[in-house]
Amino acid sequence: MPDQGPTTPRTTELDARYSSALNPRPGAEDVTATDWERARRQLAAAEIFWVSTVRPDGRLHVTPVIAAWHEGVLYFSTGPGEQKARNLAHDGHCAVTTGGNSLSEGLDLVIEGTAEPVSDPVALEEVIAAYEAKYGAHITSPEGTFHGIGDAFRTGNAVVFAVAPTTAYGFGREDGVYSHTRWTF
Repeated sequence: MPDQGPTTPRTTELDARYSSALNPRPGAEDVTATDWERARRQLAAAEIFWVSTVRPDGRLHVTPVIAAWHEGVLYFSTGPGEQKARNLAHDGHCAVTTGGNSLSEGLDLVIEGTAEPVSDPVALEEVIAAYEAKYGAHITSPEGTFHGIGDAFRTGNAVVFAVAPTTAYGFGREDGVYSHTRWTF
């Protein structure tokens, strides 16, 4: 398990080129960088994430996963023989994204980092608890979509990966005002 992830970014920057700071709309001149705390709350609440990995031949692979944000690290899992697991065994660099699909409201997030397999039993129990707290009956109920995932983590039938952000991006939209924030850790 990696060290506890970042609680605060080293730098937070608004990229005016992709924000509404240069837009003549009322209020656009006041656009500011998105606060990391808002991004962190959204990472904790988001239910679906997309993991982007690179195959050994350089082709991209993108797939949805459920994930849990716990102590500054994003955790997701996959079967040991699945494409993303094979890709990450070759090259751990990845991007994990979440957000909405509205042009007018929301915050889309991109986390870049290196996925590290988690095998420590104590760490796995923490991740299982984080998944259960977040997804509830989807994991804890016998009728749940992901029931048994905790046992799969424990037995190695699912590989758990930890991604501590090295860089993150936030693409915000509110009342037609756009912001593009970059956090470095």
